[in-house]
Amino acid sequence: MRLSGHKIAVLMESDFYEPEILYYQFRFPEEGAEVHFLSRLWGQDSMTFQGHEHRMPFEVSESFEDIDEFALKEFSAVIVPSGMVSDRLRYTEDPAELPPASAFLRRAFQDPAIVKGIICHGMWLTAPLPSLVRGRRAVVHNNLLGDLRNMGGEYVDEDVVVHDDLVTARTGQHCHVFARTIIDLIADKERPAVPGPRAPVRSRS
Repeated sequence: MRLSGHKIAVLMESDFYEPEILYYQFRFPEEGAEVHFLSRLWGQDSMTFQGHEHRMPFEVSESFEDIDEFALKEFSAVIVPSGMVSDRLRYTEDPAELPPASAFLRRAFQDPAIVKGIICHGMWLTAPLPSLVRGRRAVVHNNLLGDLRNMGGEYVDEDVVVHDDLVTARTGQHCHVFARTIIDLIADKERPAVPGPRAPVRSRS
């Protein structure tokens, strides 16, 4: 299994796209990775969120607000899923303060060793911090074209786009190629470099 020992974080809230979340729940462990679904729990031990299409319940018992700098480094990827998850997570009580989820995402962006995955409407979570995507190639849902361009991102008309440590995908229906790309990026980092041919040693006469 290519991702044995790796941990992947998926941010969660209500109005998630059920097929996407279920796919991550099984696909990443299939490669040996631990999947941790994180949300803002508002001081509670757990919260149950509902899906967008079928109102499927999904319980989350881990908060991103509890993750310090050392715990964050244990994650190989942080994913912002599709649906209305990012819109709900970007709520802030004080307009002068960053939404806690955006602040957490900023911390992940500060570590290039962590793969950042943003799919479909997930790009909303970066809106309070446009510098995160400014100058980066990315794809978003067609409804967010203006958002991406206003943040200074470079739109690429492809289903999945990779720019360094950022992976973006067009819609939740592309979660399979999105996840495969993230898996490949993490696995490639683990692959030892193959030494090139050594130059011949010339003897001195």
